[in-house]
Amino acid sequence: MILVTGGAGFIGSNYILGWLRRGDEPVVNLDILTYAGNPANLSALVADPRYAFHRGDICDQEMVESLLRQHSIRAVIHFAAESHVDRSIHGPDAFVQTNVVGTFRLLEAARRHWLTLPVQDRDRFRFLHVSTDEVYGSLAADDPPFRETGRYEPNSPYSASKAASDHLVRSYHHTYGLPVVTTNCSNNYGPFQFPEKLIPLCIHNALSGKPLPIYGDGRQVRDWLYVEDHCTAIERVLAAGRPGETYNIGGWNEQANIDVVRVLCGILDEERPRVGGGSYADQITFVKDRPGHDRRYAIDARKIEEQLGWRPADTFATGIRKTVRWYLEHGDWVASVVSGGYREWIDRQYGR
Repeated sequence: MILVTGGAGFIGSNYILGWLRRGDEPVVNLDILTYAGNPANLSALVADPRYAFHRGDICDQEMVESLLRQHSIRAVIHFAAESHVDRSIHGPDAFVQTNVVGTFRLLEAARRHWLTLPVQDRDRFRFLHVSTDEVYGSLAADDPPFRETGRYEPNSPYSASKAASDHLVRSYHHTYGLPVVTTNCSNNYGPFQFPEKLIPLCIHNALSGKPLPIYGDGRQVRDWLYVEDHCTAIERVLAAGRPGETYNIGGWNEQANIDVVRVLCGILDEERPRVGGGSYADQITFVKDRPGHDRRYAIDARKIEEQLGWRPADTFATGIRKTVRWYLEHGDWVASVVSGGYREWIDRQYGR
């Protein structure tokens, strides 16, 4: 059985759904259900005996140790994190608590559990830490993409907290021998993404007749990775990654933010034409840039391809169309999230 932290969030829920679609090994989902954690993402698994949900905080080391023992966990896939840069600028405390302290507590719980395992199970155990390309800082237009050996230069409280967690994970392998693996991914997009991030925000605002806010000149470049591709990459790293190693996961899809929004507007124009005519691109509005906004991220994903045989299945063109169609087909999910209705359900279901 595996333990997934933050499994009710965007990437975590996609990972659990894909994991159980492709295999039968049971999953325990540990999630504290912050504003971005939504159990409705996993409603299809409510009656599935292979899935168990536990509401809890990764900072609660005693509780985590109990879960690891109770379910004989053989791998931890650690998604749980505060991840929105804008929120980290206005409230960095939560990012340090969850991303740094939470990862430390989780590592300690995993180490203690690992030491109790028989030798053959200890060799098989894995702690897979899911991180971000933002720890490497910002690239100039002509710089080569980030490689696993690149220097860490985080520029926001979010990326600094993730960098700290990466270093903690690395230290637990070199000091204690804990079999850890770290992945650093590029910008994810796809189903179940909370509409504070660029793509779901602009889809929602476009359909609501609201402005599509673009920071600065919109020429900030990101490497875009369809979430399903990210999930299959993590599965591959879990199965074949070498303990102590880092693997960068990218989509080979560098796009400027303004170009991303124009593409999704074009798809919306085709799939759901705007009432009264015209293009959704007419709603694009440039707003003041955020402090310390990194100009470019790009991932060199050759290591995972050459060593583990993984490469993304989707291009940006195929992934963005699937994403727009998913949001068009799941208006009820979007309405619940933006209205806060799902938060009321969580409070009723689990207590505040």
